[in-house]
Amino acid sequence: MRVVIADDEPLALARLRGLLKDLPGIEVVAEAGDGQQALQACAEHEPDLVLLDIAMPGIDGLEAARHLAAFEPRPAVVFCTAYDAHALSAFEAEAIDYLVKPVRAERLAAALERVRTFAAGRERNAGSATDRKTGPRSHLCARLRGSLRLIPVEDVRYLYADEKYVVVHHARGEDLIEESLKSLEDEFGERFLRIHRNCLVARHEITELRRSPDGQVTVVLRHVVQPLEVSRRCVAGVREVLRHL
Repeated sequence: MRVVIADDEPLALARLRGLLKDLPGIEVVAEAGDGQQALQACAEHEPDLVLLDIAMPGIDGLEAARHLAAFEPRPAVVFCTAYDAHALSAFEAEAIDYLVKPVRAERLAAALERVRTFAAGRERNAGSATDRKTGPRSHLCARLRGSLRLIPVEDVRYLYADEKYVVVHHARGEDLIEESLKSLEDEFGERFLRIHRNCLVARHEITELRRSPDGQVTVVLRHVVQPLEVSRRCVAGVREVLRHL
């Protein structure tokens, strides 16, 4: 079993490394000190399991787990944390187990056995993932030839569906992500507004609606040069947003 350990506390990291060293069939392929490093390590090494701390700087363990749910192949997640208050959120993020520090050898061994059971049943249960969420993410994750780019959601100006990808137009440029526009609308509906079947725009970016002589309606965004087309069925929704800005 290939394992990535993610913890911002060196002593906790060393303890997990030592416990795993004594277990047969376990290979620690990478270590990480925060959520972003954990995601990068998983993109590079495709582990079977991530032992993930929750309280880490930047992207915390819960958000990292939500990003990992979109990875293919998807690694199993076991949280290792000093606090038991996050247990419900951890299982809503579809963690396999939840270990409280200091992690005991027997509890770790039991968690690894649960991971093996999960891996054995993964193919049988394909397609049965739940829709549970612990809240919208703060970043979107673009995978770039084995590396990752994390895009703050607050920097996104609009999202445009292009075949099986979504193009994320943001403050630093644009990137492709492998998520559907519908799933993004469901998760971030309070932040983004649909203006076309292929496009969601950031509500705070909208400044003006325009109608051309031929009747075509476009929306002007604060930091986008080219106005974007608005479909007839979406015009009323954009007007309503503008009334409340």
